[in-house]
Amino acid sequence: MDLTEKYQQLKRSLAEFESVVVAFSGGVDSTFLLRVASEVLGPEKVLALTATSPTYPQFEFEQSQKLAREIGVEQLVIESNELEIPGFAENSPQRCYHCKHELFSRCLQQAEEFGYQTVLDGSNLDDLNDYRPGRDAIKQLRVSSPLLDAGLGKADIRQLSKQLGLPTWDKQPFACLSSRFPYGTRITVARLQQVDRCESWLREQGFSSYRVRYHQQLARIEVAPAEISRLLDDELRQQLVDEFKHAGFAYVTLDLQGYRTGSMNETLPETD
Repeated sequence: MDLTEKYQQLKRSLAEFESVVVAFSGGVDSTFLLRVASEVLGPEKVLALTATSPTYPQFEFEQSQKLAREIGVEQLVIESNELEIPGFAENSPQRCYHCKHELFSRCLQQAEEFGYQTVLDGSNLDDLNDYRPGRDAIKQLRVSSPLLDAGLGKADIRQLSKQLGLPTWDKQPFACLSSRFPYGTRITVARLQQVDRCESWLREQGFSSYRVRYHQQLARIEVAPAEISRLLDDELRQQLVDEFKHAGFAYVTLDLQGYRTGSMNETLPETD
């Protein structure tokens, strides 16, 4: 299918629902899904559900509030703490499964309480190309993934978001802060705040794509390959080193491969 047909298929699928709860982070995918669901069903039939937690940066939460208002959909905010979920803080390769199972179980509870028919998530075709144990939880709980069902990938969603005038069309992919830690490294509130502080600094300097990967005393910085040369500027480099050391890192390194999603999965053993 071409992009137009995929988009029409998405709208046809959404039209089959009476009312929906959209798991809404304010990222590229969930914002696009919320916007189209609101258009198809009407804003009164759509609820944006956002879970705040230590792994969810305050900046992202504030952006989600602004986006929900602009789209005109009611936003329900619930408090969550993944660190209290058994198996999460230990950070095994199944961490994302535990998180998604807890999150979408709560989404389903809220949908039932407020009288919404279906819970939707923003998984897309590209999510099938990486290690995503959270997808198992989504399927087990029978949460619907209409973007995936319509065959829409990230590039498709960005293009359609741009056509709809959504400010998220060129936003960097969102992932919770727990994805910055190697599997087996315990996740704590203090460590999450340390990473958040450093990534906030990079955002304030105007970097478009970035991650700060936590390796105990060492910070491994990923930025878009086109932006690596900026970090070689003596003044900016020294400011970065000072900021990261004040945040608690002893060593500050730059990953020459550049920013990429799921880089922590590169150390997982290959499966047949």
